[in-house]
Amino acid sequence: MIGGGLAGKAASLHLAKAGLKTICIEPMEPPRQPVGESLDWSTPDLLNVLGLTMDDVVTGQLGTWKRRVVVKSREGDTADYSPFLWLERAPFHVEIRTLHVDRARLDEVLLKNAIDCGVSLIQDKVVRVERNGQHISSVHTAGGEQFSSPWFIDATGSATSLLAREFQLHAVQYGPAKVAIWTYFPVADAIDGTTLHLEPASTEYLDWIWEIPIHPGAVSIGYVTTGEAMKVKREQGIPVKEIFRQQLMRFPRFESLLREGTLDDPSVTSFRSRVHIGVAGPNWLIVGEAATMVDPITANGVTTALRHAAESSCLILKHHKRGTLPLNARILYGSRVAQLARFFNSGAENLVYQPPVRNRIGMGPSGSLYISPAWGMNLLYARLRPEGILSTFLFGLFLGFFRAGGWILYRLCKLVSQPGMRPN
Repeated sequence: MIGGGLAGKAASLHLAKAGLKTICIEPMEPPRQPVGESLDWSTPDLLNVLGLTMDDVVTGQLGTWKRRVVVKSREGDTADYSPFLWLERAPFHVEIRTLHVDRARLDEVLLKNAIDCGVSLIQDKVVRVERNGQHISSVHTAGGEQFSSPWFIDATGSATSLLAREFQLHAVQYGPAKVAIWTYFPVADAIDGTTLHLEPASTEYLDWIWEIPIHPGAVSIGYVTTGEAMKVKREQGIPVKEIFRQQLMRFPRFESLLREGTLDDPSVTSFRSRVHIGVAGPNWLIVGEAATMVDPITANGVTTALRHAAESSCLILKHHKRGTLPLNARILYGSRVAQLARFFNSGAENLVYQPPVRNRIGMGPSGSLYISPAWGMNLLYARLRPEGILSTFLFGLFLGFFRAGGWILYRLCKLVSQPGMRPN
């Protein structure tokens, strides 16, 4: 295992629990504080397989319940997105609760569980890959160690993407580079859902603020904007902390928090949504953000990491005696990884971030057009569990249909919003 982030820990735990000798190579200091605290409704089942039930998370104070997503404007307008209650009943039996989590504490628990299951943690950084064509034979670390293995999983994250760089995999990018700034506040009135605070301008790319209750009495608050907008403010000499404070002050909700508490130095990370093509080879697979970077507004990052970890581990366990992944297994894994990430990223860009659709039909309806299919596709994937050629192909058709629909709606709304093209 190269990289010990969420996907790396989860994959290591899957393999160790199955009885394989597993080594996880992770730098002593992680590249940044983990983020991704609002979970999709598909995530609890993936955590349950790792030995963490939703009740364990809540009673162990690793997180809180999430039952809805609330979108609020500066003027106080509110849109509430909650799963339908009838989905709990027969014949669907869908769990309509999910979680917010304290990522640092969750990662600590998963790491402890992995080590308890026999995973060997090596605190070092892989700097070179030794291979014969597409087959990896060993990796070399900054500390001078060489590790040979019949199998390798790359979980190095979006900033490194070790094997994607090594094999020069093509990356499909979505939207501009973005920056996230976040910190934590004590509160007494957190709701049982994630809140997104928006003030979308009719001609501008969306920026937004998240509010996520990770503990009773504590919330994660973060601001997402484009890298270009951040660059302009930094060139004006405005410190990151002041940029963050100014954005929070746009909303009445945060004025009181800033008056009552001290604004700590925030964490900062930059990212760009993208999808790597061909994320599996004869004896290697790429997982998590090293494979695909899904936009945080989708709340699908943790689901993606855990899903990749489960599927890559399953493929290794299925073919480890053979010593190589069949070509069809590589193609199908890569297809599933790419199709899901394309669906989430393109939908977020066309229906939410870009102004044409939300200007034409409103922020609430455009959010519904994105959230409902996104939730449904995650649920369908969890129930269908595509693995073979037919199921992967059929699920890809579903994703392609909705992705194409979002693109067509975006193009139509953009066309009619152009001068001289608006209907009377």
